[in-house]
Amino acid sequence: MRSTTAAMSQRPRTASAAHRANADGEIAAGPRGGSGASLAAEPDRGGGDDAAPGGADRRLARIELPDASPLPSAFAEADRSQAVADLLAGNRFDPTAVAIPGPFALHLMVRDGRLILDIRDAATDQPLRAIVLALGPFRRLIKDYHLIIESHERAVTEGGHEARIQAIDMGRRGLHNEGAALLEERLRGRVAVDFETARRLFTLVCALHQRI
Repeated sequence: MRSTTAAMSQRPRTASAAHRANADGEIAAGPRGGSGASLAAEPDRGGGDDAAPGGADRRLARIELPDASPLPSAFAEADRSQAVADLLAGNRFDPTAVAIPGPFALHLMVRDGRLILDIRDAATDQPLRAIVLALGPFRRLIKDYHLIIESHERAVTEGGHEARIQAIDMGRRGLHNEGAALLEERLRGRVAVDFETARRLFTLVCALHQRI
């Protein structure tokens, strides 16, 4: 996997207009605002094997989490940071009905119980398409994910046996796989992602959901 450097910056919070969802899951996004984490990959100048035909570069080069805040544990923070680093190091993110070749920036947030994917041009930050997904289908998985994170941290802190920690890790991987499959399904026809991209996005969704 290509090594990629991610940078995090803090931006001052400003008021943002409400997002309006229409029937097909698209939203009219208000002006950009909010504080949070901004993470960017170094631009890929090499045009490697991951580049799409015709010079298209259908991937995420930057991720912004406007609602990001410190997580309740060091393990949860590490899980989120690793998901972002792995995502920026290699991903497939191909939104439909978007003419520019890419790469893209993604503003990922949770508002009013819904997951919002605000897709932008990575070079200009011009909004391209915004997608809203109901969080209802994800709630059980997100709850179980947080329980597993707590169990893992407790097992490590208490000096649990290696077998117990491995069993928890297996459960976490299974939950990631289930969450990734559901996210792929919910994005079908809107954004094409590969399985690893979906797994890492699911981790970020779980990190954001705890703020509701």
